[in-house]
Amino acid sequence: MSDSRFNPAAADARWQARWEAEGTFRADSASPKPKSFVLEMFPYPSGRIHMGHVRNYTMGDVIARARRMQGHEVLHPMGWDAFGMPAENAAIERRVHPGEWTRANIAAMKAQLKRLGFALDWSRELATCEPDYYGHEQALFLDMLDAGLVTRKDAWVNWDPVDMTVLANEQVIDGRGWRSGAPVERRKLTQWFLRITAFAGELADDLKSLDAWPEKVRLMQENWIGKSQGLRFTFHLPSPSGEGPGVGESPHANGIAAFDVFTTRPDTLFGASFAAVAIDHPLATACAAAQPLLAAFIAECRAGGTSAAEIETQEKKGFDTGLSVAHPLIPGRTLPVFVANFVLMDYGTGAIFGCPAHDQRDLDFARKYMLPVPRVVAEVGDEDTPIADEAYVGPGRIINSDFLNGLDVESAKRAVIARAEAEGWGQGTTVFRLRDWGVSRQRYWGTPIPIIHCQDCGAVPVPRADLPVVLPQDVSFDVPGNPLDRHPTWKHVPCPACGTPARRETDTLDTFTNSSWYFIRFASQPADRPFDRAEAEAWLPVGQYIGGVEHAILHLLYARFWTRALAHMGQLGLTEPFAGLFTQGMVTHETYSNADGQWLEPALVEKRGDTAVEIASGAPITIGRTEKMSKSKKNVVDPDAIIDQFGADAARWFMLSDSPPERDLAWSLAGIEGAWRFVQRVWRIGALGADTSSGEDLPLARALHRAIDGITQDIDRLQFNKAVARAYELATAIERASPCATRADAARTLLRLVAPMIPHVAEEAWASLGNTSLIANAPWPVADPALLVEDSVTYAVQVNGKLRDTATLPKGLARDSVEATILALPKITAALNGVAPKKIIVVPDRLVNLVA
Repeated sequence: MSDSRFNPAAADARWQARWEAEGTFRADSASPKPKSFVLEMFPYPSGRIHMGHVRNYTMGDVIARARRMQGHEVLHPMGWDAFGMPAENAAIERRVHPGEWTRANIAAMKAQLKRLGFALDWSRELATCEPDYYGHEQALFLDMLDAGLVTRKDAWVNWDPVDMTVLANEQVIDGRGWRSGAPVERRKLTQWFLRITAFAGELADDLKSLDAWPEKVRLMQENWIGKSQGLRFTFHLPSPSGEGPGVGESPHANGIAAFDVFTTRPDTLFGASFAAVAIDHPLATACAAAQPLLAAFIAECRAGGTSAAEIETQEKKGFDTGLSVAHPLIPGRTLPVFVANFVLMDYGTGAIFGCPAHDQRDLDFARKYMLPVPRVVAEVGDEDTPIADEAYVGPGRIINSDFLNGLDVESAKRAVIARAEAEGWGQGTTVFRLRDWGVSRQRYWGTPIPIIHCQDCGAVPVPRADLPVVLPQDVSFDVPGNPLDRHPTWKHVPCPACGTPARRETDTLDTFTNSSWYFIRFASQPADRPFDRAEAEAWLPVGQYIGGVEHAILHLLYARFWTRALAHMGQLGLTEPFAGLFTQGMVTHETYSNADGQWLEPALVEKRGDTAVEIASGAPITIGRTEKMSKSKKNVVDPDAIIDQFGADAARWFMLSDSPPERDLAWSLAGIEGAWRFVQRVWRIGALGADTSSGEDLPLARALHRAIDGITQDIDRLQFNKAVARAYELATAIERASPCATRADAARTLLRLVAPMIPHVAEEAWASLGNTSLIANAPWPVADPALLVEDSVTYAVQVNGKLRDTATLPKGLARDSVEATILALPKITAALNGVAPKKIIVVPDRLVNLVA
C-alpha cells in the first residue's frame, strides 16, 4: 500500500457503488438514535453544477458524515427547485418543452453530484416540477384558503409587456425587464396573495430566538419586515364652505375629506412644511381625474424605477395638488399637499408629512420646491445653526415646538402620541414594511393555482379529489405570454359548485412557494398527503441549513411564514423551520477576455506568469478581475474535469481548506494540486496503521487527542479550514514519529477524523488495514480528557523587555525553580553579561522578564 499511489479513478466509483448498494446513507425515521437533519439549499437544475455547488454541498456532507459517526440518525437529502422562468426561456430559445430541458438537466447534475461521493439519501429525492410534489402544494394552498390565509385582490405590479408576465422588483433592472429588456409598466391586476402580514410581528420578534443564525441575516430579515413604532394620525382637508377642521380655502378632492399618515418621528411634527401622498394613493387618483398634468406626472412616475432601492436613489419629484391640510398641532396652519414619487404606497398609509430639517429625502424635496425648512431638533449650543444640504438626524433636544421644547427625542415622541390620543386625532401604533406575498405568475412552468372561476359562483376551489391539477404537456411557446391562457381545452372545465361552463385559473404560483416547504416533504413523504405530522416533527427543525446569503431574505422569510401557517392550521407543532443557518462564501476565479471582448473559459487559457494567452491561437488575453464564478463571465471550472484529473477527495479537500467557509474562496490550480498531495499523504499514513510495533509515544498521544478534540469542535462550529489545519498538523506528527503502537493508533484515528472530508481515500485505506465494515459506519474518535491537559509550558524569556530565549518547563513549577532555570540559560547569561538582574518578573506558566 505505501509503495503505491492512491488511485481515485478506480476507488471513487467502487466506494460510491458500495454505499449505494448497502443504503449506507438512507435515513430511518423509526431509528431510536438521536436525529439530525442536515440540509443544503437545493439547486435549480440549470444543466451543470459548478464549484460553488461543490463547496456548499461538501460543507453539508462533512456535517452529515460526522454526525453519523457520532451516533446520530442523519437525514441528508437532495432535490431540485425545478420550476421557474429559466426553463420557460430555454423552451423558447431551444424549441423544447420545459419539462424535457429540466429533467435532462436533473439527470446530468445528479450524475455529477454522485461523482463527488456525497452522503445523500437519494431515496427521498424530489423535484418540485413533478405532480407528486406540486399536487400536495396545491392541497396546502387550499388549506390556507380555508384558513383565511389566501386572498385575491387588485394590486399594482411590475408588468413586462414583452414577456407578458409579472416581475418581482429584483427582476426589474434600470426600469426594464431582466430578460426582455423592455420598459416595465406598472399595472393593476387581480392577484392571489398569501397573508404573510398576519405573522409579521412573530416573524420579526422571533428572530431573537435564532441564535444559531448569522447576525447579518437576522438583521436583513428584520429590515425587510420593517417593524416600526410611531403615530398614526389624520390630516383633514378643509371643507368647501370653510367650516370644520383646518379652516382654509382648499376644496375637498372629489369627496375625500381626510387621509391618514403614519410617522416614526412624531417629535418633529412642529417642523412639518408639506404633506405628500404616493402616486397610487386614492387622493392622487381623485385629483388626477380632474388634473391632466397630474395624470401625466403619475404616468411618468410609473414608467420609472419600481424597486424600493431605485425609488430611494432617484431624483425626488412632486406635483402640487393645490390642496392643503390642517396642521394637527398648530391652529390655523396649513400644509400644501403633493403627490410625490418617493412616497411608497406599500409602507405605512401611503402618505407622509415632510419634515425637511430632519429627513434627507424631505430636505431634497423641500429645496427643489422652495419649501420652508424649520429646525426642531438640535444639540445644546447648536440651536441657531441653520440646516444646509444635510438633514440633521442625530440626537438632541426639541426646539421651536411649543410644549415639546427642551424634551429629548424619545420623550417628545411619547408626549405627542399622548396628546394625539387624548385629543382624538391620532393613535400610537406599530406598522410593518412587509406586505402580503403576491404569488400569481403569468407563466406556464409553475404550480397551477387550484381554483376554477365561475361566472355565477366566483372563485371556486378545485375539489380535493381532483388534485393534482396537472400542467398540460401540449403547449406552444411560439407566441409571447402564458401558454395556459391560449390552451384550447385545458382551462375549460365545469364549475365544481354548479356544473356550468367555467375556466381554470391560468396563473401559476411563484416558485418561492415550492421552496417554502420542501424541507418538510424531505422529512415525510406519504403518498396521500403532503406529510405525516409525527414523522415530520421527529426530524424538524432542520438542525443545520447551508446556502448562499442571496437567499437571506425572501426564501428564508417565506419558509418561516409557511411553517407558521402550517402551525396556525394545526398541521405542525413548530414555527421555526431552521434551527441553525450557515451562509457560505462564493468560489471565485480570474476572468479572461480576448481582443474582441469575448469572455474565455479558464480551460482555454494558458497562464504565463502575469500574462496569459489563448491556447488555440496563442493570442494574448486580458486578465480581468477575480469574480464569483458565473456562466456569463465564463470563469467557471468544471467539477468533472477536476475529478477526472485529481479525484473527488482532492476537490472536496480544497473546498474546505484555503479559506474560512463564510468567506469567498479563490480557485487556484496550486490549491487543488496541494489538496491532491495531501490525499496521497493520507493514503501513505494509513499504511502505518498496520504496524505491530510496541511502545508508547506520549507526545504523539497528546497531539492525537488534541487533534480529536479540536477537529470535533471545528466541524461542529463549521470551521472547516481549522479542521483541515489540525489534520495537517497531526499528519506531520505521525510522519515524524518512530514506529510504535501509538503511531499505529494515530494513523488509524487520522483516517476516521478525515473520513467526513475525504471519504474515498479513507475507505480505501481503512479496507487495506483489514476492516470489512465501512469507515462511514465507524465510531467517531473521542478525546481522552487526561491527554488534553498540558504538563509542560513554554516560557517567553525577556531581558529588559526584549525576547532573548524560550524555555519549556513543567507546568506550575515553583517560582524559585523557574528563576533558577532561567538564570542558567546560556543566552540569558550572555545577555546579562555578568550583571545580576535588579528585578525578576514572573508571569506563571507564561513569561519571565529580567530587569538588568
